[in-house]
Amino acid sequence: MSGTLPERFDDLPDKRRFWPAPAGTQDEGLGMLRILTPDVVADAARTQIQTGERVCLNWALEELNPPGFGRKRFEHHIKWVAPDNAFDDEYHFNPQQSSQWDGLRHHNAPAPDGQTKVFYGGTTAAEIQDTNNSRIGIGHWAKKGIAGRGVLIDYLSWAEKNGISVNALEQHTVFLDDVLAIARECNISFQRGDIFFLRVGLTKTWEKMNDDEKMAYSLQRTPKHAGIEQSERVLRFVWDNHFAAVASDAVSFEVFPPLQPEFDLHHHLLAGWGLPIGEMFDLEELAGICKTLGRWTFFVSSSPLNCANGVSSPPNCMAIF
Repeated sequence: MSGTLPERFDDLPDKRRFWPAPAGTQDEGLGMLRILTPDVVADAARTQIQTGERVCLNWALEELNPPGFGRKRFEHHIKWVAPDNAFDDEYHFNPQQSSQWDGLRHHNAPAPDGQTKVFYGGTTAAEIQDTNNSRIGIGHWAKKGIAGRGVLIDYLSWAEKNGISVNALEQHTVFLDDVLAIARECNISFQRGDIFFLRVGLTKTWEKMNDDEKMAYSLQRTPKHAGIEQSERVLRFVWDNHFAAVASDAVSFEVFPPLQPEFDLHHHLLAGWGLPIGEMFDLEELAGICKTLGRWTFFVSSSPLNCANGVSSPPNCMAIF
């Protein structure tokens, strides 16, 4: 792994960005996934794969329809490729419309000069729009995949148990203190390289909505989403535990619109540290298996699309117990 990873958030010379790898390299393209070394992955497989139960974490591609932010609707067409003999599929979709990883090309942040905006590593918008330039494209993740120990914080179940109502399409904040309380209750000890999952219940919220409510959501200029708080404490929590990636069933992982914009997690995690953010994962069956087995850790395998210049990708993600 290029560059020495500071052990503590307080050791970071620049709290907003950690860009240790040379520009345009595979190491830069991996971002914080560099933590998932063969030793880390092998240890996760040895300790987590015990019963062989498995569940995929991909929400149906067509489910969030119509999507927000003016994104293209999902389309699927079945067509004859050889009449009377064989069918083909045609898919048309925006990966951000359903379960997806935000790649390092997705979100920028203020540059060190404070005057311009750049993506992870200092990558510019012009570089991303250059079809011959694959710098920090999601294809770098596709070459290695994402594999390691997953950890679920089931906030929704905890909230329901404590009489807290959660609507995932409201500006409901998941406070770090509650995340830590759940971890204590479940005897979860975080480890370096963990893939952190947070369940807030988007899929359950969406299933309860009628067609008119879904359309009203999609037409909002600035929709509201439940998610984890923005704060320096959350940044410290993520860094000090050295997560390789974070993910949720929430639309934006963090509460949106940001309640503390100075700690916007997309700015810090994606553009600053190269940490993948997963959104709209389907965590319902996962939560059920965790509860049944009484364990909240598992092996995770995810294979992003092999598109060199890609911005984001469906996760193609599986949890194995």
